Amino acid sequence: MAQHFLLSPQCRSMSLLTVAEMSEDSAHEKFKSIIWEANGGNPICPECGCTDVWVIRKNRRWTCSDKACRAQFSVTSHTIFKDRKLSFRKILTACAIFANGVMGVAACRLSREIDISYKSAWVLLHKVRDAMGKDAEAVQLGGVVEIDGAVFGGSLPRLPNSKELWAEFKKKHKAAAKKKQKLIVVMRERDDHEAGVIGRLRTFLLGKEGDAIEIARDTLLPDTVVHADMSPQWEPLHMLFDTKRINHSEHFSKDGACTNMAESLFERMRCAERGVHKHISGAHIHRYAMELGWREQYRRRSNGEHLHLMISTIGRTPPSKTLVGYWQGRKSKRVGPYPANDQDGDDAIAYLTG
Repeated sequence: MAQHFLLSPQCRSMSLLTVAEMSEDSAHEKFKSIIWEANGGNPICPECGCTDVWVIRKNRRWTCSDKACRAQFSVTSHTIFKDRKLSFRKILTACAIFANGVMGVAACRLSREIDISYKSAWVLLHKVRDAMGKDAEAVQLGGVVEIDGAVFGGSLPRLPNSKELWAEFKKKHKAAAKKKQKLIVVMRERDDHEAGVIGRLRTFLLGKEGDAIEIARDTLLPDTVVHADMSPQWEPLHMLFDTKRINHSEHFSKDGACTNMAESLFERMRCAERGVHKHISGAHIHRYAMELGWREQYRRRSNGEHLHLMISTIGRTPPSKTLVGYWQGRKSKRVGPYPANDQDGDDAIAYLTG
């Protein structure tokens, strides 16, 4: 039997001890080397892309020498960590802890690990989750793609002690719990082992599975082979793509048709909900889907590569519009397409890195 990747030495290329022992200057240099990797770790003006800059040593800042720009910037300018208050050492340690969490990291744990408030840890983690989903917004999938949907959240309150009351209790609370459930639809490419290519995936927070048909038209290449279950909402796929169906009430896989790779993401999400977070709010389920889909896609990369990919993505992600002033009640409206039944704007389509 093959050894699980997480048990192999290849999964460990970074030690949390090494990151935690870094000085503030070393952590700053680490950010520079990753975010500005294209320029050998040397500063690039985020306003105009100029590489000719002047150094302001006092605050680890630079000034663009372009006469038309002359903008002052730092390594975190125009990223999700713009106007940060945490030190580079704490941010890097938080990212390293997050990279090591196979099923995710709870904000309560992170607040204890690096000695910050729960609110700071919560916002930091959600900003990173948002960054994980930004790179895939224009990615198209092809080859063999599995598509499936699953609901999360909406768990019942604690059952009463008396078993005789269980049936009445479930009947009373089932409708309320169902209203809190959110549907996540995933489109996932199968791995191409011959070419050594790992399949990409994207997730969407939708009102019903049928809403994914129009998204599939734009997301999937025309020659894509699609695998789906027997839900009647997937019937229109036959008019758009070469589609294979699998009846899950009879088989997990038959004649090459299956959605096991899509189900693998859902199982990871359920394990994370049960074992790490205990409860995932429906208002933020799309962010957890982004994170766990990212982990699923890069599941065979080492923790050092995870940290590098994470910081590199952070460097390309603009400041969050939904988490600025979150605890002060300044929640801005989300931008983008919404599910048809989303009247209050709580839900948004979520994308995972590809």
